[in-house]
Amino acid sequence: MAINKQELESAGELNRAALLAKAEEIGRLAAAEAKEADKNARFSEKIAKAIEGANFHKLMRPKKYEGLSVDLKTYGEIIRTVARHSVAAGWLVYFYTIHETWVANLPPKGRDEIFGRGGLIADVVAPIGKVEKDADGEGYRLSGNWNFCSGVLWSNWIGLGAIMELPDSKEPEYCLLALPKSDLTVVENWDTVGLRGTGSNGVLVDNAYVPLHRIFPAGRVMATGVPAGGDYDKNDPVYRMPFMPLFLLGFPLVALGGAEKIVSLFKERTEKRVRVFKMGASEKDFSGSQRVLAELKLQLNSIEGLVNLYIEKLQAWQTEGKTVVSDEEREHLFALRGHVAKAATDIAVKVMLTLGGTAIFKGDEVELITRDLLALAAHPNHLYEDSLAAFGRTLFGFAGDPVW
Repeated sequence: MAINKQELESAGELNRAALLAKAEEIGRLAAAEAKEADKNARFSEKIAKAIEGANFHKLMRPKKYEGLSVDLKTYGEIIRTVARHSVAAGWLVYFYTIHETWVANLPPKGRDEIFGRGGLIADVVAPIGKVEKDADGEGYRLSGNWNFCSGVLWSNWIGLGAIMELPDSKEPEYCLLALPKSDLTVVENWDTVGLRGTGSNGVLVDNAYVPLHRIFPAGRVMATGVPAGGDYDKNDPVYRMPFMPLFLLGFPLVALGGAEKIVSLFKERTEKRVRVFKMGASEKDFSGSQRVLAELKLQLNSIEGLVNLYIEKLQAWQTEGKTVVSDEEREHLFALRGHVAKAATDIAVKVMLTLGGTAIFKGDEVELITRDLLALAAHPNHLYEDSLAAFGRTLFGFAGDPVW
């Protein structure tokens, strides 16, 4: 039986509603664990199992491998919904979804192996590994110690960065090498100011064997917009955008979700707050708090607009099938990420300073979100000074950042 356009649109809306309902469920589950996860520097396994059970790790996977091929706006709302409840959980949902995009760009045999065996995927993109050719003449040996491996505690595969030469390399190039978790040691060193529930511990690798088909030549994929080994569907949405701008989309989404939550907490607490040093006056009656709430709302509107602009640019490239962009186009998105991260953190700090003693106890929801947003803003892919400088350079016609 043929399905008409109206039925297709209806099915799409139902699917979107179901995905957002799952996002809400995961967010609430994580929020219930947030204080304990902050103390323990990890969520319980329930969160990762819920993410995998919802098939969220397949949101950006190619259709050939049972990917859900969700549109970018729905994807953004899923990440944002989880982050409204828990910034750390939003971070994990984003990472587990987007890490599948580099697997989608592996040589075909690598895609088949990792997607076929299944499981969640983590990575550390910092290219600090040491790589040597193996004696078999086919594979490579990887060694090194990486920090900040978000979600590693619940992952089955890990991608680790290195500068190396491939058989057809003209010079050393930036790559990610994929290993099963059994080939490395988790170093439990995650003791940070925020995002503690992510369990982003270090990993140690000692002379692990990596076959060629599990090496993602990130530098050349970013430069050419073509997956390693070819053999891909050019109409699949994940292959119709520049790799790095898509890969980094989730950071501003997580920041926006956290900022939305902290503004709602400010309003809620201010409505209930009574100032004992102001003769029991209601805080919401003061023009100062009224002005602050208005300012926060406008700041929130501003970063929401920038996030939407980011998505709209990706959508336009996806429609066009534009997989390589100019330095100026790429660095514009770098600047958007940097501005959103800083603005979200500024909102959180403003809320804490205005609420005063009602928000400074360790583990308080406002205090916890503020620390999570501070940790998020420290990520190198959107450091404010770096991102604005990189964009500004390209506006004058100079080269952009080599990676971001």
